[in-house]
Amino acid sequence: MKHKVATTINGRRHEDEVEPRLLLVHYIRDVAGLTGTHVGCDTSQCGACTILVDGKAVKSCTMFTVQAEGKSLTTIEGMAKDGELHPLQQAFWDEHGLQCGYCTPGMIMAAAYLLSENPSPTDDEIRKGLEGNLCRCTGYVNIIKSVRSAAKTMGGTAARPSEKSVAGRS
Repeated sequence: MKHKVATTINGRRHEDEVEPRLLLVHYIRDVAGLTGTHVGCDTSQCGACTILVDGKAVKSCTMFTVQAEGKSLTTIEGMAKDGELHPLQQAFWDEHGLQCGYCTPGMIMAAAYLLSENPSPTDDEIRKGLEGNLCRCTGYVNIIKSVRSAAKTMGGTAARPSEKSVAGRS
């Protein structure tokens, strides 16, 4: 038995009938046609499917589409505005915070939530904010640099390193 679901994705209203057990990640990709949200592991371990649900970072493979009823979703496609990359997207490009790019949408969405909560995070706070997202290509150094750079561009100072890196132990 299908259920009618109405949600807003990247500012655009979507209304569809879906199976009650359809995962949100599959709805976003297969029904809404927004393929920037990736399916990485299907077990909520990698974070490649991270989106914002009412402004909070959520792994969309852990949520059924019917749970998104009435909610506002933001995917990686909703970050750029008027043809301009979001500062996080630009920083990942400028600071080489991506390699194959598969984890990048989820990393950016998790970082967007982190910066909405903490506009000037230390390196340790960035690591903590991204700990649910895995990258199998990079050593995370440039990912952290990317988030720090974006925070600075977005108005946070984010230039303050963690105590660990100040002591030269990072």
